[in-house]
Amino acid sequence: MPIHNYSPLRGRIVEIRVDSAALKDNLLGDPTCRTVAVYLPEGYDDAGDPYPLFVDLAAFTGSGLKRLSWSAFGESVPQRLDRLIASGAMGPVVVAFPDCFTAVGGNQYINSAAVGRWEDFLIDDLVPALENSFNLRRGRDHRAVYGKSSGGYGALVHGMRHADVWGAAASHSGDVGFELLLRPEFPKALDALSRYKGDFQAFIANVRAAKKIRGGDFYALMSLAMSAIYDPDPQAFWGINLPVDLHTCELDEAKWARWLAHDPLTMIDDPACQAGLRSLKGLYIDVGSRDQYMIHYGTRALVRRLEAAGIDHLYEEFDDNHSSTDYRLDVSLPFLYRALTGATAA
Repeated sequence: MPIHNYSPLRGRIVEIRVDSAALKDNLLGDPTCRTVAVYLPEGYDDAGDPYPLFVDLAAFTGSGLKRLSWSAFGESVPQRLDRLIASGAMGPVVVAFPDCFTAVGGNQYINSAAVGRWEDFLIDDLVPALENSFNLRRGRDHRAVYGKSSGGYGALVHGMRHADVWGAAASHSGDVGFELLLRPEFPKALDALSRYKGDFQAFIANVRAAKKIRGGDFYALMSLAMSAIYDPDPQAFWGINLPVDLHTCELDEAKWARWLAHDPLTMIDDPACQAGLRSLKGLYIDVGSRDQYMIHYGTRALVRRLEAAGIDHLYEEFDDNHSSTDYRLDVSLPFLYRALTGATAA
């Protein structure tokens, strides 16, 4: 059984608000001014030297604000940072926890005509706001991005596309291999939508009015969210544009190809994405060998392609599933710190 962390926080949490031009006019009507919680390590106010910056990307249905939460038989992410820093496993860092939650239930941290330009939010709005507000080392060589599941996907894609912004990236069970991860969810989504005769707006209205989201409705919502993110139709309600026939579930190959263009398994074949990953100071990837969403298969395929392309990375596969795996941060956070600073392991 994990040991519960009773320790009071040594560092402290402050909040800033970032008003984002990148999020204006999103079809969901989501707010453009976002709260960002920021962990400042013990001694921050006394130190003269600036700190490396880490950005934590939350999983689907999560938020950076949830990452601060107390956890039974465990610890919050700030408590974990305290412990890792105090033990010498890593040095002190500033960590940002942005609230990137959306009305469709989550975020993949890429630009979408429907959900908002979240890629631009992180790069053009968040990073400058943090550097203007806190004592940080400037430049990509001193920044790392990490996350789990959707957050891991976001970290990996940012490492591929924006290595000029991020010096290191860590993906925990990030969304890879859409054929096994996302495609099997379409018939389940259609079953849930059938109660509303395929009317996306009626389904969403019912979900929003319910006291809690039923399991089947949750997975249907996730499919609709990915539709609005990966292949939005600006003329449709919330941009939702499923790549299947709503009656037969037959795949629309053209639409599905637009989804697959966002799959890291597709992206890794792009020389520009390979060059981005190759230029990182550190790339960490892990996944559970029993991931219930079958992400381990896509991740294994991705790692094989990284190896074939000669892209340096650290890959670890661990004996667990997709759930409750924050303990893996004990590996990735020190790895990212060493990658950015050149420090040796304790």
